[in-house]
This record gives sequence, C-alpha cells and structure tokens, in this order.
Amino acid sequence: MAQVIRFHETGGPEVLQIERIDVRPPHQGEVRIRVEAVGLNRSDSIYYHGQHPVIPCLPSLLGQEAAGRIESIGVGVTGLAVGDAASVIPRMAPEFGTMGSLIVVPARYVIRHPENLSMIEAAALWAPFLTAHGCLFGAGNVKRGEHVVITAASSSVGLAAIQFANLAGAIPIAVTRNRSKADQLRTAGARHVIVAGEEEIGTAIRRLTNGKGAELVIDAVAGAGINDLAAAIAFQGRYVLYGILSREPTPLPVAALFANHLTIRTSVLDPSIIDLSGAIADIVKAVEEGGIRPNIDKVFELADIVDSFRYLESNEQFGKIVLKMPAP
Repeated sequence: MAQVIRFHETGGPEVLQIERIDVRPPHQGEVRIRVEAVGLNRSDSIYYHGQHPVIPCLPSLLGQEAAGRIESIGVGVTGLAVGDAASVIPRMAPEFGTMGSLIVVPARYVIRHPENLSMIEAAALWAPFLTAHGCLFGAGNVKRGEHVVITAASSSVGLAAIQFANLAGAIPIAVTRNRSKADQLRTAGARHVIVAGEEEIGTAIRRLTNGKGAELVIDAVAGAGINDLAAAIAFQGRYVLYGILSREPTPLPVAALFANHLTIRTSVLDPSIIDLSGAIADIVKAVEEGGIRPNIDKVFELADIVDSFRYLESNEQFGKIVLKMPAP
C-alpha cells in the first residue's frame, strides 16, 4: 500500500486527502518510483481548485514532479535501472500523479538527476529551471549585456531566471510586490529590484536602462500591467508570457507593439509537445558545475499537505516549497 494525495471534489487546499491505495507494477515503458520528495507547483493549486484547462476526473491524483529511487521497471525501458536516483520532470498528466510514496510514471518523463543534488533539491529543480530556460533561451533568445525584467521574481521560476540571466551575462531586473523580499532578491543575484506599488514599473525600467528600455521581459502575471511592461521594452525587444497570475483581463498593448516593433510570445512547459532534451542537458551541466541551485523556501511533511498548499497560496514564500514523503 502507498500513501497518496487525492481529492474527491474541487475547492481549496482542504479538499486534499491522504489515502492508502495499491500501486500496480509498471507496464511497458513505465517505471515505479519510491518517492522521497515532491515539488509543489502553482498549477497544482489551480488544478484542485477546478480552474485548470485540464478537468479533474474525480477522485483525482495530484502532482507533476518528484524525486526518489526507481523500484522496478517495465518492459522496454532503457537507460534507467532499479536503484537509480531519479527525477520526474513536470507535465500535466493527472493519471500519473506524483504526490505519493510510490508512483508509476512513463519512463520518458524520468531522468537520473545530478549526483550532487539531494532528493529535496532534485524535487525543487525541474519545474522552475525548465520554465526559466524556455523563457530566456527558447522564446526569449537572451543575449549577453541585455536587461531582463523578471516579474514574480521571488517565485521559484523567478529565482531560476535570475540565475540563468547571470549565467548568460545578462542584467536581471527583479520585480516584486513585497519590499521585505528586495534584499533577498539582490542576494539571489538580481542586479536591480523594483518594488511594484512604490514606483511605476515602466518608469523604473526606463530609469534603470538609461531610457532605452529592457530588451527582454519574462512575465508570470499578465493582466493590465502588460501595458506598462510593453511600453518599457526597448526597440525590437521581446516580451515572453509564461503565466497568468492576475485575475484581470489582459489587453493587447497595440501601441507599444507598433511603436517599438515588439515580439510577444508565450512559453509553455509541456514535454509532450516540446523537446526538452537540450534544456535538460544544460541544466544538468550547470548544476554539476555549480552555476545554478534551486532555492528552497520550506519543506513540509506529507501529514501537513493542506498547510503546505495554504502556504503556497499565501504567496509569502521565497523559492520552492517541497513535500517530504515518509520512509517506507
């Protein structure tokens, strides 16, 4: 029997339940993993609230990424072996939920993680760094010396983006709504920090770039703020949207698009439609060389699953929240 997180109705974190279920052996092309740690993601919250494009089939499992050791492998699986320390890279596939002490997942979503990572760190690595990599190097095409504006900068993705921007020789400008996080963001590598509400964001960006504007903006918020951000992007700059945290409608900034010949793109982390092999190789190399490291805010025990997601929804965290699974 395995302990898993399931919910039988949509709603707030209180709908999440710890249940015991039998976990089947892996089928062809699958592996079974004894999980030690699971990373929490904003999309998990959106999913159990019933607000995700993927509609829950109740009762539903939860979770998209995990770290643990491979317990058994199905027919046809190559490159992985029983006993390997492995990570599940994030994808929205509720039938293979990762929030459980024992899980079965397709082998194509499983990789051996770098040896210099703990299980907690491995569970906190892939969603933020794959997302940030896609925003900066994929859709954003970041270049050395460019100014990169990063909204929701104290999130795990924002902190990963700051690290990648520095590795690329770019200049990260962090945007936060919380003055208390400004010093932490500078310590994390942000060259400049803008506190939203204390200064108009577009004005601050132009001030920090000597009036030129930022060459790249990566935004998790959207909403009405897109107008200020777009107006502060340099000529022929790029705006990459990877989230929609705002509940306001998001207008199209037509005037800025025409005036500055901007490019607007979205970036979506979906390994079922995007080849992530290059990004995974880059991340592994950077981790092994010490160039990047996941920022872990807090680790919760499985018994505290409801509190862990309440904390996620509070937006008070600085980095990744991880759920620790009990020993078998």
